[in-house]
Amino acid sequence: MIKFAQSFSKKMFGAEPETYIEYVKKAKERCEKLKESEDGFELRENRYRTYMATAKEELGLDDELIDSLLEDFVKQIIDTLPQFRKYVKKIEREQKKRKTPDYQPLRDLVHKNLGVARNLRIDDAENILAGMMKCDDTQKLFNYIDYIEACAILLKPEVAYSVYTGE
Repeated sequence: MIKFAQSFSKKMFGAEPETYIEYVKKAKERCEKLKESEDGFELRENRYRTYMATAKEELGLDDELIDSLLEDFVKQIIDTLPQFRKYVKKIEREQKKRKTPDYQPLRDLVHKNLGVARNLRIDDAENILAGMMKCDDTQKLFNYIDYIEACAILLKPEVAYSVYTGE
């Protein structure tokens, strides 16, 4: 898993980040680039404290449990990224062969993550995943995958960093 995470980190950022600060900086730059696309989302770091407060109030959970659930969500999203990409590539191949693409495996996986995002009141992730549920365009699906990855990184940068680097 560690080797995969490191190679994926190289693929994602063009080079393995030397430090945590550089890693977060590159994630922010990626968010800015994604925001400029036609279906761009604006992902902001400071929004996530609000999510924790809303989830805490509405669910009646303490800070420690909310924090733990958010960490699990970030890990789950990052671990799911290769599957998302695999399913979209399969859809793309089916479209090129003029076959009817099977969106169900992708949508099942998206739906699972969407439920967690809704339960934790993570609006950015919910919007991104809801968009993925309705989308048939593979290029936009790849953009959504980049967005959900950026969302996870901004939600808990230290957790995302540890998943990618194995530290």
